[in-house]
Amino acid sequence: MLPAQGGKRVGAPMDVQLDRRLLLGGLAGLGLAGCSTSPARLTPASSLHQRPAFQRPVLAPLETDPGRISHITVCLRPFRAQGPRIEAEMIGAKRVVHNYGHGGAGWSLSWGSATLARDLALGGGVQNVAVIGCGALGLTAALTLLRSGARTTIYAAERTPFTPSARATGIWSPESRIAATDAMPPDFPERWEAMARRAWAVHRTFVGLDGDPVRFVNQYNLRAAEGQRARVGPPPSPGHVPFEHFEGRLDDLGPHSRRLSPEEHPFPVESARLLPQMTFNVAEYARELTEAFLLEGGHIVSRTFHRPSELADLPEPVVVNCTGYGARALFGDHSIVPVRGQIGWLAPQPEVTYGLYYNGVTMVPRADGMVIQAVGAGEMVGYGIDDETPNRAETEEALAMLATLFPGQARPDATV
Repeated sequence: MLPAQGGKRVGAPMDVQLDRRLLLGGLAGLGLAGCSTSPARLTPASSLHQRPAFQRPVLAPLETDPGRISHITVCLRPFRAQGPRIEAEMIGAKRVVHNYGHGGAGWSLSWGSATLARDLALGGGVQNVAVIGCGALGLTAALTLLRSGARTTIYAAERTPFTPSARATGIWSPESRIAATDAMPPDFPERWEAMARRAWAVHRTFVGLDGDPVRFVNQYNLRAAEGQRARVGPPPSPGHVPFEHFEGRLDDLGPHSRRLSPEEHPFPVESARLLPQMTFNVAEYARELTEAFLLEGGHIVSRTFHRPSELADLPEPVVVNCTGYGARALFGDHSIVPVRGQIGWLAPQPEVTYGLYYNGVTMVPRADGMVIQAVGAGEMVGYGIDDETPNRAETEEALAMLATLFPGQARPDATV
């Protein structure tokens, strides 16, 4: 800068600034501004603002050796054709607010349904509330109640790491088996949209926090070449359910997918799309929610309920029921249909920071392990199946399919 004139600083003339840049470039080339000893090379002014040439991203390959399977979990997602049950009823002297039946959208809609449950629970000035369940819906409902001024206690048989919520895939999927078009109430689309928007807004506040409880992961949705489109996974259950998808209602939220040119991805497929996908680091997210609830004055009590009449023993006048699939047995709600979903967990691979969908197989990178799911062909896969027995062959079949995306990777000899 030149000396101040009239109390103001004036910038150097353009030719002086350019000479200074060229001089510094020359000094750097002579080794006076760094460790280089190469001759000075001046950059032509015409190329100063040119974009660098596009380079295909270098993606660490997923290790698909079945020997990396650490464990296999099965979750029964609670689907209700009418949509989630978020309503109040009197059971004896207790007002019970039900908050369950979210299908495959439990984590995704949790904060939105928690808001609806809170409004039903705190009606009439109630300030002392019990929450049954310590999964995604229980934790978010309890925190929402607590932050609204209510004394809140969670009663649960198990803490979050041992609940079905811990076996979730961990991606933003608010439409996943949430309701059937021919059975949901007329006002449900609006209620669903309100829940989804509220949940999206709260989830976003966790992006960028230590431990990455919520983050965006680049998911590659890949399409195989003709003749190689053979989806793997369990066969669909008989029948047909017209699962609702609420097309277009959330189009203004979040990133959107785009088609990639062959130069923009490394996979041997016919076509690919890229979607920055909101993903939940479930283990860390649950830990943060639990700690926040306890630090802000909430309490967790270990307790198992076998029948609704046992709610009379609780000191709280209002109970929020967040028992998920457990509500089928506890409250006799046979409108809940189980939808079996299995995850094969590989040992964590921190260098893999992207997700995949290919030929009916999903891979999601998480800090607690690599999620591998053979989702098969269509949403009827797993419908009505309540068998929670792990099937290792299902996971190995999914890994074999993913291995075709990394042709240079050696496969172990299964006979050794």
